[in-house]
This record gives sequence, C-alpha cells and structure tokens, in this order.
Amino acid sequence: MTRTPDILALKTRHDAEHLAQGFDALLAEAHQLTASISHGAHGRRRSGAGEEFWQYRMAVETDAVRDIDWRRSARSDDHFVRQHEWQNTQSVHLWVDRGASMLFRSQETLPMKAQRAAVLGLAIGILLAKGGEKVGLTDLDDPPRQGLAQVEKMAVALAHTFPDHEFSTPARKEMKQGQKAVYISDFLGEWDEIFESLSYAANQNVNGYLVQILDSVEEDFPFRGRTVLFSMNEGHKFETLRAQSLRDEYREKLAERKAALQQLSQKTGWRYICHQTGEPASIPLIWLYQALGGHT
Repeated sequence: MTRTPDILALKTRHDAEHLAQGFDALLAEAHQLTASISHGAHGRRRSGAGEEFWQYRMAVETDAVRDIDWRRSARSDDHFVRQHEWQNTQSVHLWVDRGASMLFRSQETLPMKAQRAAVLGLAIGILLAKGGEKVGLTDLDDPPRQGLAQVEKMAVALAHTFPDHEFSTPARKEMKQGQKAVYISDFLGEWDEIFESLSYAANQNVNGYLVQILDSVEEDFPFRGRTVLFSMNEGHKFETLRAQSLRDEYREKLAERKAALQQLSQKTGWRYICHQTGEPASIPLIWLYQALGGHT
C-alpha cells in the first residue's frame, strides 16, 4: 500500500464515522442475513429448574407449602408460586472486535472486517433472541438479556469502533459455568494478551466459539516490488523494496496464529472457524448457529 499516513488516517476516520452513523443499516443487514437460516425451536422459554425468576402462577393443591411465595400472595386472596426459568435457556456472551485493524478492507467492494464482524454478531444475536435465548456483549456491564430490544442495544454499541487502538483484546467478563461465549475478531494482536483473555473465559468453564475474520489480502499477501505498509491507526510504517520476498515468512506467521487458535480450541473443547470477507456471511453464520445448538 503506497498511501501516505495522512491519507490513511483520513480514510480510517471516515470509515469509522461511516460505521458509527449506520447502526440501523447494520441491524437491517443482520436481519436480512438471518433470512438464510430457517430457525426452529432453538430455545423454549418455560418453567423448570433454574436460577432466575420467570413468572408467578396460582398455586394448586399439589404444590408444597414451602413453594408458596407468601409476599406475593399477601397482595391478593390467592396463593402464588414463584416459577423459575427453564434451565436450558442459554446465555450467550459476544465479543466483537472493534479495534482499528478491523477497519481494513483491500477493496471498496468488500465490507470492512468490522462491518462483517458486527453484522455476524447481530445476526446470531437475532436468531438466539427469537429462540428465547439471552444475548449480550462482553464489553458492556449489562448481563445477557432476552428480546430483540437487546439486539438493538447491541447494534448501537457495535456501530462504534476504537480507531485509536490498533488491536483490541477480548473483553474479560465474569460468566457462569455452562454459558457460551462467542469471539469475533481478526485475532492479529499480541498473542499473549489474546491468550490470557480467552483463557480467562475458558477457566470459567464456558463453551467458547472463535470466529476469525480476515481480508483476502491478509491471507494471500499479494504484494510485489516496492511496497509501503501502514497500520490502520498510523502507529506503524514498514517499507520494503522486495515485498514478494516476505510472502513466505508472512504466510508462515499467519499459519502459526491460526494453529495457535486451533490448539487453544482443542485444549478447551472450544470451536474455531476462519472466514474471509469476500465469502458469503451466511457461511460463518450457519456454522456458528449450528455450533451453538441451532437447527437449519
């Protein structure tokens, strides 16, 4: 890439601002993408063993006295039982990378990695919400919640990127055993930081799913001759006269990063997929929905 740093910075800010102004468009694209999935009874909200309150119902003769909610019953002439949510309702935490590296795209006809990641995260959120599951973002304080209103709140957050940070590290959040966590990123930052954050989640015995988003140029490194490469936030500049001589080393480094993500997934029982932005977004969405327990 031979663009000057000033031009690159201008384009980076423009892309970030464009993404921030278009959360409605992101949400609309996500809704359109979910049409490629025929979802059935992914999750059924009903009473059963669980930790969280669902609703009150009137007591019947077979209910034990200890199950009566006396505080609620005192407000009426009837006795009420406090029901809890069915334990199979899932809570799914999502982390969608919004660092500057995610603003990259090699062609105007391709989506930015940040856009593809946000749409994918929102699309799986929509599918889960429609199935009665709880969804939320790991970098928000709120716990996962049910309903499409929660997805709209996520869309507002995901439309904002952090171009001052070249790479973002997966957000750490306290999660309960058996819950699920989805991480969508290029995973090209410092490996030690990424590993520590993902291990933090794995040590909580959650089920993890890694979706690596890359541009085709990042996969192929097609540069030849004199090439000047800039990081998306102007933090780094690299110039070479023989870019093709670096191709094998670059591809080897990328292969090592993919292998590290796969190895982490194998050790923790997590799952991993790599997706190029030039491919249909439905491919990783179907994979992710099936991995989370959906039905096509």
